[in-house]
Amino acid sequence: MQKTVKTFQKNKFQEIKISITEYQGNDLIDIRTWTLPQADGESTPTSKGISINVKLYPELKEGILALEKELKDGKLL
Repeated sequence: MQKTVKTFQKNKFQEIKISITEYQGNDLIDIRTWTLPQADGESTPTSKGISINVKLYPELKEGILALEKELKDGKLL
């Protein structure tokens, strides 16, 4: 199974994809940089990213919320 849940532009040559995927029987959250389509029309994943077991989602969410607080406190958002 592969389902992309969010894609956003990183720069003019790359995008970030957040996906739910499966590898060797494990359900994973994959956050990865992809190159934008070239002449062949296909985008390709890079090695830059992270895949974690979906069971770790609560910790990931907690980390993202803590990051948001720090960014707001530092007036970066």
